[in-house]
Amino acid sequence: MVRTSWPTLALGLALSTSSSAEPAPSAADMARMHTIEAGLPAASRIEGQPVVTHSLADEMSRLHVPGVSITYFANGRILWAKGYGLADVANRRPVTPDTLFQAASISKPVSAVAAMSLVQQGKLRLDEDVNLRLKAWKIAANPYTATEKVTLRRLLSHMSGLTVHGFAGYDRGKPLPDIPQILDGAAPANSPPVVIEAPPGSRWSYSGGGYVVAQLLMTEATGQAYPKIVHDRVLAPAGMTHSTYEQDLPAKRQPAAAIGYHSDGSSVTGGWHVYPEGAPAALWTTPSDLARFAIAFQQAHSGASGRMLSKTSADEMLKPQWPGFGIGFALGEDPKAPYIQHGGSNAGFQSQFYAFTDPSGRGVAIMTNGDAGILLLPEIVRAVAMAYDWPALQPQVRRPVSIDSARLDAFAGAYQVKGLPNVTVTREGQGLKIAHPLIGKTAVELYPQSSSSFFAVASDLEANFITDASGQVTKVAFKTIYGAIDAVRAPGSR
Repeated sequence: MVRTSWPTLALGLALSTSSSAEPAPSAADMARMHTIEAGLPAASRIEGQPVVTHSLADEMSRLHVPGVSITYFANGRILWAKGYGLADVANRRPVTPDTLFQAASISKPVSAVAAMSLVQQGKLRLDEDVNLRLKAWKIAANPYTATEKVTLRRLLSHMSGLTVHGFAGYDRGKPLPDIPQILDGAAPANSPPVVIEAPPGSRWSYSGGGYVVAQLLMTEATGQAYPKIVHDRVLAPAGMTHSTYEQDLPAKRQPAAAIGYHSDGSSVTGGWHVYPEGAPAALWTTPSDLARFAIAFQQAHSGASGRMLSKTSADEMLKPQWPGFGIGFALGEDPKAPYIQHGGSNAGFQSQFYAFTDPSGRGVAIMTNGDAGILLLPEIVRAVAMAYDWPALQPQVRRPVSIDSARLDAFAGAYQVKGLPNVTVTREGQGLKIAHPLIGKTAVELYPQSSSSFFAVASDLEANFITDASGQVTKVAFKTIYGAIDAVRAPGSR
């Protein structure tokens, strides 16, 4: 592994707009870009106090994120694309708009569109028991499936009841499992088996394992390799010429690929991991190609173009299957500012995109090659929202309330999330801190906004503590980019 010299990186922060495919930004957009670069805002500001801001260069250095790439789009076209910092620290190779990043879980909405294309053509059915078509592997029956079945709709909306949140990937050059081995958790797979843990349709539970089942369903329905399915049905129609689901990344594309970096500055072994779990995790792409994907979806929804998907299929994907989540996309459900979004997190890579589904066609796609990019991404999104006066996603004005010390003490403790590490809440000074991998690498300070509800300033985290009839704190619900997470108080944690 290569350890980055971060002070050197900070001094050498590069800006690149070199790309044959992207337009030159207008003077107005240039001014907005400079505003974004100079002032990444906190998620909230305390009433009566100014918004706390930091420069993009300072935040990249502080968080050990060597490279960032941003594309802004509106009204059916890309308005600008920029690369910042380094794609490869050891070789001082800068990020450009054509630098490839792992999109990680943003692979899922792209895969969901491919699946909807197959539904649209009658090759798959959205609400059919998937076991009726699966051949090489089937979902094992248990009491949870006695009356409700796993369907493609439920797989794509995380409503299937299937396990396995995400995948760690594999070192390059190491043996890779096939799809049935991944689903069975059999060697050389490094993930547990995908099984039913709740009645299908009964709850929302993020499941990369469910997307692997969808991948198998699609390959068996078409007789094609998964990268070809997605290329022919999404990447090519949307004009995503820099993108691929091929694993490992083909040799001819590797010179354009960013190296992934951990939060301590070390590089991912081999530069990046390999993900045979194609549907949930394998997409290599650029922010501009993600913008083209979003634009193609916006145009399908508006009825302006059916080159990637029909309006009927796009509209179906926007129907909430659970509050805040449709088919493949997380949803902003304010009717005055509807949008789709998704984040992505692979070893050494963090990404995010937002795209409004109103007539404005506004949106942004951001990709980074650092684990701590998960903390930088929302800062950039807020800066974009402020610079372009978006109707959503700007910093909120908050007014903390006073809570007595005994009440704060009652919230401290460990809270369990099935299949994930515990949430830890601690008393610090006159407040609370909360820690969990889905929140970030470090504990986050919480401010009370009611007797049981708290918010963070630096991030858009909100935490709500739930009590039983006797007044005992039983769980905490908090929001992440993947949706709401409920954590139950660990036995004996008081």
